[in-house]
Amino acid sequence: MRSGARKAAIGTWGDRPPLMAPVPTLSLSARRAYPDAVGDARAVMDRLTAAQNEHDLEAMLACFHDDYRSEQPLFPARTFEGVDQVRANWSALLEAIPDFHAEVLRSAVDRDTVFVEIHWTGTKADGTPLEERGVIIAGIRDDRIAWGRLYADEVEREGADIDATVRRMAGIQDP
Repeated sequence: MRSGARKAAIGTWGDRPPLMAPVPTLSLSARRAYPDAVGDARAVMDRLTAAQNEHDLEAMLACFHDDYRSEQPLFPARTFEGVDQVRANWSALLEAIPDFHAEVLRSAVDRDTVFVEIHWTGTKADGTPLEERGVIIAGIRDDRIAWGRLYADEVEREGADIDATVRRMAGIQDP
C-alpha cells in the first residue's frame, strides 16, 4: 500500500505514527459473501458536516437511519433513539446558533465504523461563544448513520489544572 493511501486508510496526526493499526484485508470468500456491504463511512460524515455548515436540516436528517441510536457515555441521561429527536435537537441548535460551523479535524475508519474528531463553533442565542470539541464514533449501515457514541462537550477555558484534576480523581483533597 502506498504511504499516502495507508495514511488515508488509518488516520494520522501530523508527523506522528498512525493512530490505528491497518484494517486487515477481507478474504475472497468474505468479499463474495458481503460485496460492498459498507459504502464509504467517511463520506457519510463528510455529507453530514457539509449539511451542518449549510444549515440544511433535511440534508442532515438524510444522513441518519430512522432508528438511529445516540449514546453519550459521559452523560448517560442524554441517550435517545430515533431521527425525530435528531430533528428536534438540530432544529433548536441551528435556530439558536445562526453561525454554527462544524469541522472534522481528524477521522479514521474501521469497516462500518467511523471515528471523527470534531470542533463546533458559533455564537449562542445569548451572545456567548459556542466551542465544542470531542470525538464521535458512528456506525454506518446502508450509507447512513445507524448509531453514534458522542464524547463531546463545550471547551472549558478556565478551571482546574492537571494537578488539581488528578487529586480530584484520586479522592485527595486540595491542600
